Amino acid sequence: MNTIVTTDSNKPNTKQELITANIKLLIEQLEAGHSEALTNYLTAMSRFHQYSFGNVLEIARQMPTATRVAGFWTWKNLGRSVNAGAKGIRILAPIVGVRRKRDIKAEKDITKQNELMLLGFRSAYVFDISQTNGVELPEMERVAGDPGENIERLTAFLNSKGIAVSYSEKIAPALGMSYGGRIALLPGQSRAETFSTLVHEAGHELLHKAERRTATTKTARETEAEAVAFVVGKAVGLVNGSASADYIQLYKGNASLLAESLEVIQQTASVILAALEPPIADEVTDEELAEVAA
Repeated sequence: MNTIVTTDSNKPNTKQELITANIKLLIEQLEAGHSEALTNYLTAMSRFHQYSFGNVLEIARQMPTATRVAGFWTWKNLGRSVNAGAKGIRILAPIVGVRRKRDIKAEKDITKQNELMLLGFRSAYVFDISQTNGVELPEMERVAGDPGENIERLTAFLNSKGIAVSYSEKIAPALGMSYGGRIALLPGQSRAETFSTLVHEAGHELLHKAERRTATTKTARETEAEAVAFVVGKAVGLVNGSASADYIQLYKGNASLLAESLEVIQQTASVILAALEPPIADEVTDEELAEVAA
């Protein structure tokens, strides 16, 4: 992949030019703001309540497979209905009341007349998405295309660096996890998504070792890893659309933050692309050709 053959003189001709062009494209997407897919996704997610630690444990105890839960009417507002006979997951909901103040300040300022106070808790019931039916919830755009042999090539490269790659359903709903010397991928993804996730986690492994990990923020690390996935994915012919920009913005990343990490993103993408180059066949000597002919 040191030289990229194209028929259009305006297209990049070298690996470095390709990396630069793809980073520029990603920056332009980030500067353009949220895509329609991300906007719809965030709007839908905002309807889901953030549960207390105690309720999270209760949900996990009653339905270990639950992935996204909400009350009956929240599901209705999202265009989905709870299946007939579905057993609700019991949680504790706060009972909030209003205490009226009758002091001098309250008499002068109407905003200080009432005070919200916790009166206690009551049982409430929520349902997992698997217990509902109806319209599909909005999702962010996904990577598409055929990565060819690049999953196997990248896996072999990572193994040669002492980084093991495995598949585990236990990491759900995460698509991939980087553990420092080990990568776990969620099985069942398309090959395009598997490759993109693998590149993202490889980016973490190559970029965010102990000393640099402590010197960067979660937002910066996710921005860098996803930028590497975008650049490498585009270089091997995957269709990314707004998937990477959506992911970065979901982690509060932006074009300015990406620009600050340009050098390390370019270097890491270059290393991975070099590892994906097919092995060069050994040249056949005249003596070998003679032996074959004989």
